Amino acid sequence: MGITKSEIFTVQQNQLAQFAKAFSHPARVAILQYLFKTESCVCGSLVDEIGLAQATISQHLKELKNLGLIQGTVEGTSVCYCINAEVWDEMKQVLSSFLNQDTDVTGATCC
Repeated sequence: MGITKSEIFTVQQNQLAQFAKAFSHPARVAILQYLFKTESCVCGSLVDEIGLAQATISQHLKELKNLGLIQGTVEGTSVCYCINAEVWDEMKQVLSSFLNQDTDVTGATCC
């Protein structure tokens, strides 16, 4: 796979693209929804809830953790995951700013 040349884009553009990766697969969306629904750390029940293989769930959890949206703590032989509220709030601000940029445009029409 080629180099993405992310250095030619702003920090904001790179950050937005990284956060968007969280929603680029329905399994990650389902994991995030489940973590919010349970309102606590989840240990091991994701396979039953999501319906995918453990290895697949682990890959999606790894991606979400790399993005900083979830955090994990080791409890015995399992890892328990929950939403990282600080990063979630940061993502909401970044996405909101991007998605609301049309409200700053007055009367512009195209086509």
